[in-house]
Amino acid sequence: MRALTFHGAGDVRVDTVADPGIQEKDDILLRVTATAICGSDLHLYHGRIPALEEGDILGHEFMGIVEEVGSEVTAVQRGDRVVIPFVIACGSCFFCQNDLFAACETTNTGRGAILNKKLIPSGAALFGYSHLYGGIPGGQAEYVRVPKANVGPFKVPGTLSDDKVLFLSDILPTAWQAVTNAGVGQGSSLAIYGAGPVGLLSAACARMLGVEQIFMVDKHAYRLDYAKRAYGVIPIDFDHDDDPADTIIRQTAGMRGVDAAIDAVGFEAKGSTAESVLTALKLEGSNGKALRQCMAAVRRGGVVSVPGVYAGFIHGFLFGDAFDKGLTFKMGQTHVQRFLPELLEHIEAGRLNPEAIITHRLSLEDAVRGYEMFDEQQERCRKVVLTPGVATDPVTNGRLGPAASS
Repeated sequence: MRALTFHGAGDVRVDTVADPGIQEKDDILLRVTATAICGSDLHLYHGRIPALEEGDILGHEFMGIVEEVGSEVTAVQRGDRVVIPFVIACGSCFFCQNDLFAACETTNTGRGAILNKKLIPSGAALFGYSHLYGGIPGGQAEYVRVPKANVGPFKVPGTLSDDKVLFLSDILPTAWQAVTNAGVGQGSSLAIYGAGPVGLLSAACARMLGVEQIFMVDKHAYRLDYAKRAYGVIPIDFDHDDDPADTIIRQTAGMRGVDAAIDAVGFEAKGSTAESVLTALKLEGSNGKALRQCMAAVRRGGVVSVPGVYAGFIHGFLFGDAFDKGLTFKMGQTHVQRFLPELLEHIEAGRLNPEAIITHRLSLEDAVRGYEMFDEQQERCRKVVLTPGVATDPVTNGRLGPAASS
């Protein structure tokens, strides 16, 4: 089969690799109909996540049709159309029984201790996200072996297009968890740092829940322009504002700050020269700029919600400021399975339209160009969807029409 594989920092290729097959009795084999490039894939692309090996298949946002089922699979059957959560959970351990699927203690037999230097693994295995998280081949491929298929695969109705439900695999539940962790609702104020796919869908979820004032901070004007039009955010350009947190505070009631802030940036995929030096000196494992801004923008007693990916330690965390303000931090990988039924209802009712953020659809064969385009923000790229076996439209060259891609 064809699949997108890792060959080193900045070097991914679409290769012919061995077809996957059923290995365990609760596996399924999935024929992929749609997959996407995630912002956290760029951390892998730039070699900033350890324990990647040459030839690893990337990708953790995907869906498709069940082709084969193991003998103990009862939740789905051949021919079912399913979305696959990026988190692989057993469904029976202590954490799964408490709906903390991303903390599953049985599926990750990888090298999570590399990061924390402890014997405790890093939580659940993830598709296509290095051997820290199980080394499970990812979904930017024609076929995928899906373990624990009685827990993960989520059946979706044929009346909804792939575009509408694909993001149930990761970024929509990630945005939803970020907003619900923030504790905001009718009449609240919220700052979102990062106008990438998770930040944009966080704004969509917050707006649906009645959040009154949504600030969005990013350095890409075209993404801010879109967020302003689509979700009514107050845009703040990080490239032209030395202190976005101060700008936010001045526009909140009583100049107290926002009720909550979402860090949808995490550590930046490329990183600056200064960050590289700090990392080399072992003074920093992740860039904490967005996190420090969130802490500054939020009011006393507020919440900082962190869906953005971090790895290792952060220089200048300013814990004293967090203590003085009495802040609550909520963070972590997304417990995807918990949220899928509710989010599907919102999509079916038209309250959420996650497909609106898509700007480019490409063939899987064009995945390398998709990574470059997304990484460099070419052609006003917001989100790239890849389709195995379908060539790029020669008229649009993979771009959507002007209304969708503006």
